[in-house]
Formats: sequence, structure tokens, C-alpha cells
Amino acid sequence: MSTPWIFICPSTRGISNALLRHLIKTTPPQVPILCTYRPSTSSPSALLSSLPSEAHARLRVEPLDLLSESSISSLSSGVASSIFPAKTHHLALALTLPGALVNAERASSQIDYDAALETFKLNSLAPMMLIKHFSRFLPSKTTELPAEPVRGLPGRATWVCTSARVGSVSDNKLGGWYSYRASKAALNSVVKTFDIELERARGKNAMAVGYHPGTVKTDLSREFWQGRDMFSPEEAAEKMYNVVMGLEAGQRGRCWDWKGEEVLP
Repeated sequence: MSTPWIFICPSTRGISNALLRHLIKTTPPQVPILCTYRPSTSSPSALLSSLPSEAHARLRVEPLDLLSESSISSLSSGVASSIFPAKTHHLALALTLPGALVNAERASSQIDYDAALETFKLNSLAPMMLIKHFSRFLPSKTTELPAEPVRGLPGRATWVCTSARVGSVSDNKLGGWYSYRASKAALNSVVKTFDIELERARGKNAMAVGYHPGTVKTDLSREFWQGRDMFSPEEAAEKMYNVVMGLEAGQRGRCWDWKGEEVLP
């Protein structure tokens, strides 16, 4: 019987760290979790110090630079060879959360090439590279899965990309935020394309979705904290987990918000 594992990337701040702590509480201790940190800005000790000590044994804390395909590929190879080999393990829940608001352009004249490129690297290309190198760990049509869903895990392997409502073209009524909007719209397209691939190759055993967490009080939104109602990272993590756990097969390939309502393309 294949053993499920969880992938959460990155894992050190904001929603991602709150999600990691929520998963530690809601999933069985025998389900291992692979969590990542950026070596240039954090460390294993810094990540582990934010978590309950009794959970450390189930965690694999690994360095990962999301702006480097070689870093992503190297970690994937390590997972395949010695951490969670496909013969004995399958990826049951992937929460891929890279993202940044580099430049909130209010007009086209404010678009900066380098800032826009950095935005696309973090918001679109990093999730795409994670899909390229880590989707192989999702269960195949023939993977011997547990007869009953594991407590705290979705009924089918689920790959989640953190998107945003501003990535919706049909919902764009205010304009602005050129690079951020475009990068999230691109990500939504990636999610849909990836889910089509999964349905063909892995059938009902795996699906992909996008997720809009709402406005959360993190470093990404710091510029907009004043006068806004926001979720704490802990509130956002709980809502995200609940929505993902409630998704059914017919909801695959689309983007959902914190209320469980679809964010239209």
C-alpha cells in the first residue's frame, strides 16, 4: 500500500507557514510533510522553531530556490531517490504557494520591465517548474491507494496553486496592476492545462486547482493594510484547507476562492 505525503512550498512565512502548522494539527503524524525554505533568507532551524517540537520527526525540511530550475530539479531527484520513492509513496496534497507583488502599477506608464519579469518568474514560472519536476510523484491510475481516505487528506490527490481574483479577466473592473494581474491569469491557464494532463494520465486519482485566499495580512499586502478588513494568515490557512478538502471531482481545473465559490477566468 502506497504511503501518502504532503508537499508545501514555500513554508516559512505568512499563509504558507500557517498552512504548515494547520496541517500538522489536522493530519495524522504518520503522514510525512516535505516543507521548503529559501536558503538565502531562512534556515531549517528558523523554520522548525516556528513549529511544535513533537512534529519535527514527521517533517523533511529542504532548501529550495524557486527562481532556480536546477534547485527545483535537484530536490525532486532527492525526493525520488531517497526521501519518498514512488514505489512506496505518493504525493497526496501539494500546496504550491510562491508569489509576489513586485510593482502595483496604476498606469501602463509605470510598467517596469525587470519588475514585471520578476513578477512572472515568481507567480507563473516558479509554479510551472514545480509542476514539471514534482507532478511525477502524484499517484498514477495503478497506484495502490488506501481503501479509505486518510484523515485530513483529500479524497483524491490534489495539486493547489495559489492564484488571485485579480487574475480573472472577466472580473477586471478596476484596471491597474498589469504585471501581477497578467502573471496570475497565466497561472490560471497553467492550472487548467495541467489538470487536463492529469485527468488523461492519472484519471480520478489526481487533480489540480487554483485558489484565491482573499486579502491576507502578510508582507505581500503590507502596502494595503490601512483601512482594510483582512484575514490573518491563520484564518486564511484554515479557510483554504476547508475549501480544498471539500472539492469534488467536477470542480477540478478551476480556481476557487475562500468562500468555495468559483473565480471565473
